[in-house]
Amino acid sequence: MPRGGGSFIVPGMESHELLRKVFDKKNPKEVSADLELSTSMVYKWAQPRDGEGSGIENPLDRVHALYESTGDHRLIQWLCQRAGGFFILNPKNTPHPIYLIPATNQIVQDFADLLQVVASAAADNEITPAEAKQIRARWEELKSVTEGFVTGCEEGNFGALKREAVRRDAGPKAPEGR
Repeated sequence: MPRGGGSFIVPGMESHELLRKVFDKKNPKEVSADLELSTSMVYKWAQPRDGEGSGIENPLDRVHALYESTGDHRLIQWLCQRAGGFFILNPKNTPHPIYLIPATNQIVQDFADLLQVVASAAADNEITPAEAKQIRARWEELKSVTEGFVTGCEEGNFGALKREAVRRDAGPKAPEGR
């Protein structure tokens, strides 16, 4: 069952710092009992691993290392789903795909596509698992496109996105002088 922490993670926060804040809400002794681990180990998770502390690699570090090794976002998506949420990659971490330009038109089109999938699936008053999977896929795509739009609004970088779309639409340049 999802439980909210009530605040966002501060960018650049180390895993042991986050765990310290988490342990302010739930005592490490309770956590160690829930996980059937030693209390000492759980306390060490919230300590830095470098010279000033006696910390050890914690589960957050291990999940991050697994992600870094595989590069597979499904690991993070799975964890987010288990917590009752979802994962959307920040657009600045991916190349700006052409489907973001023009952003507003694409969001409207993707939403219309989602509504079409929902309407088709619900036409017989029953939604099959395959139809539900298709609806989920469209919904995830719509969230990603919308997140790109919102980030563009916040950063005011629609000009750069438009120039990139024009460049991509033009395709590769033909060799000159022949």
